[in-house]
Amino acid sequence: MTRRNWHILTEGDALVLARRVPVRMDFAATADFPACNRLLLAQQIRQDIWRRLQRLKGYAPVVRIHRDGNRLQVTAGGQVDGAIPSDLSDQVAEILNTPALRQRWIAHAARTREGQRHV
Repeated sequence: MTRRNWHILTEGDALVLARRVPVRMDFAATADFPACNRLLLAQQIRQDIWRRLQRLKGYAPVVRIHRDGNRLQVTAGGQVDGAIPSDLSDQVAEILNTPALRQRWIAHAARTREGQRHV
């Protein structure tokens, strides 16, 4: 399934938002989040990571969100066709753990339309 050339894949309790298929994670960082709409959360995370890393040659973002009870485990990173900076995973971890970003992402992903369930 695509949405404006983004691939949205479901694998059991996981949702993957990726630019390219097959999905390849050359680098990644993880963080835990409270339960909310996984797709909305993935889109917000992808957007802010892209803003920070868009100058990285050949970068294709990937956000994987796995539901574990009332928690979501987010793995964000992606594919890089060029050289991978040694601190790239640390940069993504910093983004995932920035309090202001987390608060905005969670608030956005907690919004659901009437009758819509958390994805």
